[in-house]
Amino acid sequence: MTTQRKSLSGTTRRNETSRRAILAAAFELVQEVGYAKLSIEGIAARAGVGKQTIYRWWPSKGAVLFDAFLMLSEQPDSGESALPDTGDLEADLKAVLRATIDELNDPRYDEPMRALNTEITHDPALAALYAERLDGPMRELKKQRLRSAQRAGQLAEDLDLDVAVDMLWGPLLNRWLQRNGALTAEYVDNIVETALNGLRPRH
Repeated sequence: MTTQRKSLSGTTRRNETSRRAILAAAFELVQEVGYAKLSIEGIAARAGVGKQTIYRWWPSKGAVLFDAFLMLSEQPDSGESALPDTGDLEADLKAVLRATIDELNDPRYDEPMRALNTEITHDPALAALYAERLDGPMRELKKQRLRSAQRAGQLAEDLDLDVAVDMLWGPLLNRWLQRNGALTAEYVDNIVETALNGLRPRH
């Protein structure tokens, strides 16, 4: 029994090592060759595994790339934790959105993120998985920060938090996807100030 447990433990470790090698290979290759030229065969060769190993765990290259992003989000410095809450909602939101544009402007992430967004558009199953495992949890973190602001009297009690999240993060992602403007700190500040102050003139 002890020998069997050791064997299973060793297999688990090898599987995890192979899994991480595959995900790292997919993330590296999509930056180097682009998503259109990314292939399961290429990922397997880079990772040093057979392509059947990849097909055993993932149905498509899009699914591999998605899990590569999940692996990044598991890292200690990935930022997937509660949003800052200093008591100053405007400053906190500006800080978070500035960190977001730093990531979007990073050449290491630009091509992989665009590839993932394209795949999600054409793959309903992957879109559902993305909503469940990545976008949903991140949206909840954003809403938690807004709830804190509601409790502090900084936001209306009846505010639709989903709409508020869309108003704050939507323009940023739209500009990035369409490449129709620079992602700058000034743009972020304008988004936050417009969302918090509203569109009506002040009296």
